[in-house]
Amino acid sequence: MKKLLLLLFSSFATLTFAQQHSAEYIDIVTHQKEENEEFSNPETSILTPKGLKEFKKLKFYPIDLKYRVVATFVRTPDEKPFLMPTTTDRLPEYVKYGEAHFDLDGEKLQLNLYQSVPIMEDPEYVDYLFLPFTDFTSGDGSYGGGRFIDARIPEGDTIVIDFNKAYNPYCAYNSRYSCPIPPRENDLKVRIEAGVKDFGEHH
Repeated sequence: MKKLLLLLFSSFATLTFAQQHSAEYIDIVTHQKEENEEFSNPETSILTPKGLKEFKKLKFYPIDLKYRVVATFVRTPDEKPFLMPTTTDRLPEYVKYGEAHFDLDGEKLQLNLYQSVPIMEDPEYVDYLFLPFTDFTSGDGSYGGGRFIDARIPEGDTIVIDFNKAYNPYCAYNSRYSCPIPPRENDLKVRIEAGVKDFGEHH
């Protein structure tokens, strides 16, 4: 029994070590470091002067590569542009570009990805996709207004969605910003315990 337990522990430790030293893991660590640097730099921070003065670092869920999913990507070319509600009266124009279908903890899930109509004309952002979502952590660990993920149009029929890189809308930190409200169809009926946490009092 002791040998079995030792073997199991050894296998788990090896798996953990491998995950923490994989290219995907290191990429997420680098991403989080860059996020903290951007928030702490007065030239790039979107925080209020008071928020910047008090800022230490963002709080993230522990990195977990199970939340880095390879989804089936289905393009939806006949969609009509629509006005996405925001936290203010601003109504930015978006169009649904495609759907991501994936499994997580045995649940079959779907998220829609959108393109901002105005920036589609910008060569730098011509392949940029916007993924807003809410889940069961929204308001219970993560920001109640949902979180966002940035993506690029894939060449094939799969797309990587890394929830470890999920970030809060700017209005979670500064009320002068206007932020899109995730459409109801992007409400996931699971807990996504990955990415940035709520920016509460203890930051």
